[in-house]
Amino acid sequence: MLLVPLWACGTPLGLVQFLRHRTAVPFDDEDPLLAHEIASRAAVYIDNARRYTHERSTALTLQRSLLQHQVPEQSAVETACRYLPCGSRAGVGGDWYDVIPLSGARVALVVGDVVGRGLHASATMGRLRTAVRTLADIDLMPDELLTHLDDVVIQMQREQERGADEFRAACLYAVYDPVSRLCSLASAGHVPPAVVTPLDSGGRSPALRAVGFTELSIGPPLGLGGLPFETAQFQLPEGSLLVLYTDGLIQSRARDVDTALTLLRNVLARAPASLEAACEDLLSALLPGRPTDDIALLVARTRALDARHVATLDLPSDPAIVASARTYASDQLAAWGLEELSFTTELMVSELVTNAIRYGKAPIQLRMILQSTLTCEVSDASSTAPHLRHARVFDEGGRGLLLVAQLAERWGARHSGEGKVIWAEQALPGRGSSELRPATADLRP
Repeated sequence: MLLVPLWACGTPLGLVQFLRHRTAVPFDDEDPLLAHEIASRAAVYIDNARRYTHERSTALTLQRSLLQHQVPEQSAVETACRYLPCGSRAGVGGDWYDVIPLSGARVALVVGDVVGRGLHASATMGRLRTAVRTLADIDLMPDELLTHLDDVVIQMQREQERGADEFRAACLYAVYDPVSRLCSLASAGHVPPAVVTPLDSGGRSPALRAVGFTELSIGPPLGLGGLPFETAQFQLPEGSLLVLYTDGLIQSRARDVDTALTLLRNVLARAPASLEAACEDLLSALLPGRPTDDIALLVARTRALDARHVATLDLPSDPAIVASARTYASDQLAAWGLEELSFTTELMVSELVTNAIRYGKAPIQLRMILQSTLTCEVSDASSTAPHLRHARVFDEGGRGLLLVAQLAERWGARHSGEGKVIWAEQALPGRGSSELRPATADLRP
């Protein structure tokens, strides 16, 4: 018998035992040398396997901890999502998905992919996901958001150690508005989403008919810099499906991309009503037993906000109209059964409308949205950003936005091609509202 220690990197891993079988010939002087060589090589292989397993487990834990586990409550879309690490030795990648509630009942849908494997790719994914959420909070258009995200990636490249490989990333950012049913999206080197429209565009039938891929100008991957991104916009019928995925879902050595897209189209054409079941059908039909790349999948069914939950009022640029705006807001809250919010809402509407008349440009509009929260929006044609300042003791003005910030749970501003929107959200009282009645008007001097 020979007992040889397994040593790797100065650490004992165990013992290997060599025995003679069917012979009584003793070991000679060369046998221990051969056994030692075999044990040394085996120890290195075992140590490498342990290190790889540990790094993969750490990267996968980090990846899963950074991903969104519970989609926040919102009324714009119903979602289901999946993340699958690759089954190869290449290691965990940097794929991610996200669902981000925005102001005005809108929602942002995001998928992205960091090129690379291991802990570095997972950590980079976490930094980019945080950057996207921060930029989304500013309510930028998709192309503007990707431009800023491109700058973030370039800055991250500059902060890398010298000699490190430059990394690239792809990202698709989409915004859906349930009031107008308008979807705006832009791509930075990412595959376009699949869109499935319902059989009856005005109903809620789960039967699906048309499956297509968005006509989208795909911009360069993040990290190149200096190249523009473009926003595509289109309307979606209520009950449509938006299917966002990373390229690991359609890329395989066993088939070309066109074949995979045809298979994806066929699966979506007969997709079940359950989004969770639709995700499972896509993964089982498109993925091999051991996928060679990470996969992030996000399926969203669009909803349309009931017209009775939205009230709009066009306002002239006249300070005398502020009282009428307050009255309109109070009447609408009474129609929604939310009289408890009348005082704070009237005060916020008064301040927002006054600021729009004083500092903005016509046309001015007040919009109230009832969903899981009550949102009051005032839009005007000026692109000047609002500024929250602290008025001095004897100042007669300068407290409007400060009051709004104190009364609202959240408030902010977003810009568009027509100007800007100042919005403020309030939590609803803990009771159901009465029958909702629409309220629209157009006040002129």
